[in-house]
Amino acid sequence: MPRRKRTPWVPDSETELDGGLSFAHSPFHAHLLPEDAQVLEAGARLTEDSEVVADLADPLRGDRGSIALLLLLYVLQGIPLGLTGAVPMILSSRKVSYTEQAMFSFVYWPFSIKLLWAPIVDAAYFSSFGRRKSWLVPTQYLIGAFMLYLSGQVARLLGDDGSEAASIFTLTVVFFMLNFLAATQDIAVDGWALTMLSRRNVGYASTCNSVGQTAGYFLGNIVFLALESADFSNKFLRSTPTDTGLVTLGGFLWFWGIVFMVTTTLVWMLKPEKESQDDRGGDGIMATYKLLGDVVRLPSVQSYVITLITCKVGFAAADAVTGLKLIEAGVPKEKLALLGVPVVPLQIILPFVISKYVTRSQPLSFWLKAMPWRLLMGLIFAVLVYWTQQMHAVDGEFPLYYYAIILITYGLHQVALYIMFVAIMAFHAKVSDPAIGGTYMTLLNTVSNLGGNWPVTVALWFVDELTWKSCSADPKLACGEECAAGGGTCTTSVDGYYVESLVCVLLGFAWLLLRGGTVRKLQNLPMSAWKVA
Repeated sequence: MPRRKRTPWVPDSETELDGGLSFAHSPFHAHLLPEDAQVLEAGARLTEDSEVVADLADPLRGDRGSIALLLLLYVLQGIPLGLTGAVPMILSSRKVSYTEQAMFSFVYWPFSIKLLWAPIVDAAYFSSFGRRKSWLVPTQYLIGAFMLYLSGQVARLLGDDGSEAASIFTLTVVFFMLNFLAATQDIAVDGWALTMLSRRNVGYASTCNSVGQTAGYFLGNIVFLALESADFSNKFLRSTPTDTGLVTLGGFLWFWGIVFMVTTTLVWMLKPEKESQDDRGGDGIMATYKLLGDVVRLPSVQSYVITLITCKVGFAAADAVTGLKLIEAGVPKEKLALLGVPVVPLQIILPFVISKYVTRSQPLSFWLKAMPWRLLMGLIFAVLVYWTQQMHAVDGEFPLYYYAIILITYGLHQVALYIMFVAIMAFHAKVSDPAIGGTYMTLLNTVSNLGGNWPVTVALWFVDELTWKSCSADPKLACGEECAAGGGTCTTSVDGYYVESLVCVLLGFAWLLLRGGTVRKLQNLPMSAWKVA
């Protein structure tokens, strides 16, 4: 989100004056002799040095509560994201078409377009309520309200009550609004982290973001899918088997809706928001939008935006369709979700390991080197899906070595993905104009997210269009109810997933040939090419 440039340090009070280098020059001590002033200055420096020693001995002194609160807020932010990721898996078990899955994929877009309203969140607020709490409190209340409302409607929307088929359009609208609110909460929390933490610990904000969102997504996705599964609950959590899991989506939404309401009230009442120098005044909403326009008009930024918008086309089929195809082939969705558990430590460690190498040199060189690896993983995923379909597992039971192969394949894919991710983030940090770093970074990251979302939606949309099916009773009969009425069954002669996998990989390598040179040129541009005059 947009950040304002920090103003130079100036003392705010007599306490700061008496502890700073200007102590001997304050009017109160003008009558002191030079040797007296030197003694007092030495005492002041000794006080400062003792505080520095205390900070070194306990770096988190005074910030532990704020770090815990930030972790909680980012965990809450990850819950709706995890639930959003779980819904396509639930829909796939209800034989929802890939065209309908493409419609639902629009729910991910708010995090890719939040730059459109981030300046409003940054510049408009009630000073008496708090700059960040003005948005955080009502947004989290609305998220809780949406969850409570959805808890009573989700069974009908999914078609579980038997009254009608799944209402994909309504699900898309509701979850889009839920993610819109989560994206707005993200803007507010990111901004509050800069003033909630002391300057020496402000770097912990990104750690809280990464760890908190990962934990929230884990709870909302993997834990929910496991507890919602009757098979998992019967095998590991129950002594008497039943036909349902321990929780339902409605019950899970109700629980977290209450959690959002309670925690938001506690934050509102118990956590004061301290004012900072950055909160006084401001450039205003229109000035921030004008600044964004100036950045976008830079030739280097325009060329780089084209790169970000088009570079992920080659990964679309692998990222969007592979998991759904595995579930369609008989892999239980809860087991597929649980395979993500061993990968979580890898996702936390990889960025730290990779950053040591990527940030020391030209980041986009690493990005380009990892791209062919990730493209080829798309073909490996297609082979894995084909192998899964040929196994014809009984009651969803696959051998242990099968899951081991999936886990290894997914782990290799994550290595390539995180090399590209860390490299692109390092390049964004490198080229962003320090005077408007927050706005610049938000622009580039938002465009990068958008470049990943639109290929996913298109890939899901065209799976059905590229799939060829025929009716065994009469090829002239349309697959579906008409074929079933004629006593036939539909057989797939061409699966659109394999067509997309091949086309996407070819497009990805073609992109490398056409844009690789441009990417290298962008990397070698002088820093002045990225700055607004």
